[in-house]
Order: sequence, then C-alpha cells, then structure tokens
Amino acid sequence: MTNTPIRWGILSTGRIARAFAAALKLLPDAKLVAVGSRSRTSADEFAITYDVPRAYDSYEALAADPEVDIVYIGTPHPMHAENTQLCLEAGKHVICEKPFAMNAAQTEAMISLARAKGLFLMEAMWTRFIPAVARAKQMIDQGVLGKVWMMSGAFCFRAPFNPKSRLYAPELGGGSLLDVGVYVLSFASWLFGQPKSIQSSAHIGSTGVDERAVMQLIYEGGELAALMSAVSLKAPIEVLLAGTEGYLKIHEPFYKAQQFTLTPVEGEAELYTLPYEGNGYQFEAIEAMRCLRAGLLESPTMPLEETLSIMRTMDTIRGQWGLKYPNE
Repeated sequence: MTNTPIRWGILSTGRIARAFAAALKLLPDAKLVAVGSRSRTSADEFAITYDVPRAYDSYEALAADPEVDIVYIGTPHPMHAENTQLCLEAGKHVICEKPFAMNAAQTEAMISLARAKGLFLMEAMWTRFIPAVARAKQMIDQGVLGKVWMMSGAFCFRAPFNPKSRLYAPELGGGSLLDVGVYVLSFASWLFGQPKSIQSSAHIGSTGVDERAVMQLIYEGGELAALMSAVSLKAPIEVLLAGTEGYLKIHEPFYKAQQFTLTPVEGEAELYTLPYEGNGYQFEAIEAMRCLRAGLLESPTMPLEETLSIMRTMDTIRGQWGLKYPNE
C-alpha cells in the first residue's frame, strides 16, 4: 500500500458522496474504483459522472469487492452504524461521515468491531484537516494565544421547512445537533477535551427535532464554550477563541475556512490566508491514506475515543431536551 494508489469505494450516491468523489480526483495516490447504491440507476449515473469503473446496486456488493481498500460512507445519519459494520465485517477500512452514529452505544459497537478486525476507522470530521483550521490549531498548541479560556462557535443556517427532509424528519436523525451542532462540539472537544458539565436548551419544532439550540460547556480546568446550532435560522458560521495573549477568529464558514485572524493583546491583528483547490474533502482522504500507509488503525487528529466522547456529549445534551429518535 506504500507504493501503489489506495483504492476507494463510496457507499452512497448523495450530495456529500458526490463531493467526496470530486475531491478524490485531486489526489494522484487515490483511485476511486467502486460505488454502491440501493438503486441501479443511481449507481450507474454516479459511475458515469465520476468515471468509476464498477457500480453496484447494493451496499453488500460494494463491501464484498476485493479491489476496494477503504470505503467512504455518506449515507443518512441512521444508516451510519449499520453501513460501517457491514464494511468492517467485509474487511474494509472505513471513514464514516459525521455524525459518526446516532448515539454512543452505536459508536462503541463500531469502534469495538474495527479494533477486533484490526481495521482503520475514522469519523469524517473534515474541518480538522482543512489547511487554515489545521494551521490555526497548530499555532494555538504552540502558545500563540497563551492559555485559551473561552470559545464561542455557531453553525446556524436556514433550511426550508419540509417535514420529510433529513433536516426535519426524526426518523432520519433530523435537527441541528447531529447535522451541524456536531461541528462546534467537535471543535470544543479538540481544544478542551471532555466537558465536566453541560447546560443546554433547544426549541423542539413541530416534527419533534431540535430546530435551534444553545449549549454551554464547562471543562475541568475552568474553560468555557458557548455554542449555537440551527437549521431554521441563519447566523455567521464562525469560531472565536480567546486566550490570555489574544484572540483568534476562524472566518465564515469556519468548517471549510480559508482564512483566520490572530489579534494579540499587544500589536496589530494579522490575517492568515491558506487557500486550497477543490471543495476541501480531499484533506480527510489524505489523512486516511497517510494512516493506512503508516499502519495506523486510527487518526491521531480524529481519534476514536474522542469521537466516542463527543457522541456521549451529544447523548447528554439530547437527554436534557428529552429528545429520542424513533429508531434508537
């Protein structure tokens, strides 16, 4: 695997799967060899669009393909655990879209299976691998802000109300928490670790999912995170980090940012620009392939225990709201 292209399969033919397929085309050491769908028509159309040699009309057939090294899973939230386990059982490495699963119990089962099989598994939290975001985190770790005490973050957008859409339907894991709240929660976890206490509130809409939410997290050392998520309201999609030596803003939209501004306590603000080609999904693929070539079974940047911790945090938050999904 060190000298030959890594062979990818994509499970799903939806919007995110298409974005990932487009991103793989930018990587000379990646080869998209197969796609799996529940529809023959959809699989064939995807294969033609993205020049994929083999198209399957079932996920099982994709998982069984001996020419696939690693599978990217981009199905709706409630299918992540089942689809991941299918591919792991077939001996495939996996990166699975966020949210990794519907709850911590599913996450634990996925991780346990990957470890039992000796296979690579990673949550596809692509934000951590975007050049500007990765550079900002590196600078923070090097102490440019001194001790970071506070974070504010928001991922709020307005989607047209449709009770059958994945954003509003409870049976599809709808609501803001799993879809976009996970981004700001993951960022806070990346900075501060697991929270010591959580206070949260949400507006539960007519379909029974959280249309908008606020979350305050307090950490062991006294650090604070104030976070917002919404699928029914638009707000700046930014992250602000405040430390003893200054503050840093990752510009909108922070989840695929190309700029951040560092403002020290003393001195002038400095804008950092790190542009990239394409849609940005290629960087998580680069990380997965780096890990495979190094013989790693998980990414040190997005470790499995942290994925599990974030899912436990989201379980706690939903518990405060009394929100359960029908398929749990």
